[in-house]
Amino acid sequence: MTAQQTDVPRRTPLSRERVLRAAVALADEGGIETLSMRRLAQELDVVPMALYKHVAHKDELLDGVVDLVVGEIPAPAPGDVEQDWQGAVRRRVLGARHAMLSHPWAAQVIESRGAPTPAVMTYLNSVVGMFRAGGFSVDLTHHVMHTMGSRILGFSQELFDDSAEIDPEVRAAGARAMAPAFPHLAEIALAVAHDDASVVGSGCDDQAEFEFALDLLLDGFERLRRRAAGESAPA
Repeated sequence: MTAQQTDVPRRTPLSRERVLRAAVALADEGGIETLSMRRLAQELDVVPMALYKHVAHKDELLDGVVDLVVGEIPAPAPGDVEQDWQGAVRRRVLGARHAMLSHPWAAQVIESRGAPTPAVMTYLNSVVGMFRAGGFSVDLTHHVMHTMGSRILGFSQELFDDSAEIDPEVRAAGARAMAPAFPHLAEIALAVAHDDASVVGSGCDDQAEFEFALDLLLDGFERLRRRAAGESAPA
């Protein structure tokens, strides 16, 4: 082997995991709309056909990136559920939310899939198991899962979208303008603009609102579990 040959850098072998991690990185950088097989091939410095040895088509690629993101959700610690099911589920769901916030496109892709991916099924099965280990009947767990909906995976479709940055005074002026026709909605909008004493924090904080609703649900589930088990409420 000549000196010139030894100086040539060795190409990192292409693998399914490498393809999927590159796809996640692309989606994180530019949004899921920028992810295509051709763009991914350019990023990995290979011809597009090389990708199809690892992902058969775009749908399989999307399933794969979903599984990679869901795989980031921390698992509960051994014995955690038996000691405090409510705290354990809360930590699990907030871990899922952290994963969704780290990859803002992921929730949209999860909702777009025709059926849950293997990692999503594994995660949902785990959460069901947490409720069962916490003393919930099969029937009550069924209702719990329906009630939680996508919140189990760390995201929810909000009725009011406050993601846009709007000056509080501009928001307040808009609220006052709609007050004659929609007085109750205006009242909420004015509170969002000015209420620093909100029970969940100033204005509409997405994380605070998510945790507020999650805690309400978990408290309600515990009351139902106690009622079904014939237990009295704690003093």
